[in-house]
Amino acid sequence: MRILISNDDGIHAPGLVALENIARALSDDVWVVAPETDQSGFAHSLTLHDPLRARKIDERRFAVRGTPTDCVIMGVRHILPGRPDLVLSGVNAGTNMADDVTYSGTVACAIEATLLGIPAVALSQAYEDFVGRIPFETAEALGPDILRKLTGQGIAHGTFINVNFPNCPPSEVAGVEVTRQGNFAYDHGIDVEKRIDARHKPYYWLTFRRGEMLCAGGTDAFAISRNKISVSPLRLDLTDNATMEKLQALF
Repeated sequence: MRILISNDDGIHAPGLVALENIARALSDDVWVVAPETDQSGFAHSLTLHDPLRARKIDERRFAVRGTPTDCVIMGVRHILPGRPDLVLSGVNAGTNMADDVTYSGTVACAIEATLLGIPAVALSQAYEDFVGRIPFETAEALGPDILRKLTGQGIAHGTFINVNFPNCPPSEVAGVEVTRQGNFAYDHGIDVEKRIDARHKPYYWLTFRRGEMLCAGGTDAFAISRNKISVSPLRLDLTDNATMEKLQALF
């Protein structure tokens, strides 16, 4: 099995090392094509107005000056000697669940692979935001078995899998739960902070704080809050079928 791995935290991210170890537990044909720099929050964006530059690190490791989506396209269309059988993304530093999946470059790698018709899994590791160490050993220890089951079962066309690991040692993980995507209660937690530069001109930072999530039973956030691994099948089709029926009656 040929595996392409990427991420949004960049080529030097410790989570990418963890993902390489996970992938090598499944295959010895593992290729890395990851962003040259941190691309967190770039979501499913493409670089259209600047050239892409790829730097060869070794025989099967490449850094691309571009977005996570660019990396998957470069890997599949140009760098790898043949089409990969599986694309893995991560292991992200922090969860990608609830509404956050729409911002995630980690999830975007899986989305792009799915658009290209390649089975894909995004992996993320929970930790206490902005403090403490990230327990990548949890994803590294438990990820291979989850991936063996997912690839053995097969991933449906148009679907990718979003996996989140809880913030605890592997021995304290309370199991695996298949979940649906959760959502924030009311506020997604991004604000704008105004500052003044040395020339007295205003500039702005987007500031981040964790919004309150609705941890309803069966959601990704609920599973993580109970030290379970969340496995969420997500689809590219964003159609709201219930509202579609109402609009058909209206028009």
